[in-house]
Amino acid sequence: MFDKYKKRYQTPKAGERVRNQIAVEAARRMFEQLSPEAGDSRGHLREAGEAEYYTAKRKAAAVLGHRVRPGDLPSDAEVRAQVLTLVRARESGASLDDDALPEPEGELAAMADHLDRFAIYRMRLVPLEAVKQNPKYHPEGDALYHSLQVFELACGVRPYDEEFLLAALLHDVGKGIDASDHVAAAVEALRGAVTERTLWLIEHHMDLLGSRERALSQKARKIIDASEYLEDLKLLRDLDNAGRVPGAVVGDLEQVFAHLKGLEDEAYLTP
Repeated sequence: MFDKYKKRYQTPKAGERVRNQIAVEAARRMFEQLSPEAGDSRGHLREAGEAEYYTAKRKAAAVLGHRVRPGDLPSDAEVRAQVLTLVRARESGASLDDDALPEPEGELAAMADHLDRFAIYRMRLVPLEAVKQNPKYHPEGDALYHSLQVFELACGVRPYDEEFLLAALLHDVGKGIDASDHVAAAVEALRGAVTERTLWLIEHHMDLLGSRERALSQKARKIIDASEYLEDLKLLRDLDNAGRVPGAVVGDLEQVFAHLKGLEDEAYLTP
């Protein structure tokens, strides 16, 4: 029922940008494999098989949160061109993580080096088990059970998209901090521990909810409608509404975190 919200290229411009992002990330993954042998004065790239390119591109798309058809992935030549860019940057003395290089690795990867973000997620999620919700709107029970349901549903449509999965999992953590304004509380509690995209989805996840949408100012409505994350927000709203089933089977936090930490393996992405 949620297929209409799966990511598609909306315009040729957006498609070109996404292809370039995937090519850059795939090049980073294949850099050591393809970069010239030491002492190769001509700087010729080494060779790799078609399957190796394909795997790198699919993993790159997954890590970046893009769901694309195989035919829409960048070509092997585009990946090689990005590897050459990285080789030249290294020869000029730049680091592969230098800000001058195109499309540095994502915010999530950078955060992992500086904090145990999963400890923060756990700290914010565990109190939700004690948050009892209005049965009129949440017949399923406590806020943690609801959050796990929404995450489970999100995995069904975006198993590859860590930023979206985190928005689904963490959207209600503010209910364990300040029930009077759980959205603002969540945004403040998670700032710096999630990416800007995830934070934006959490910040606006109530804005498309019936009465709230009618209460939005014209300016706020225009900002949301113009956002590149609008379709993501619509999907999150649908999943939030659907994740309210008494007795639904969900994983526990250990299983949820294991899935998120295992995204780098992309076991579900097969040629």
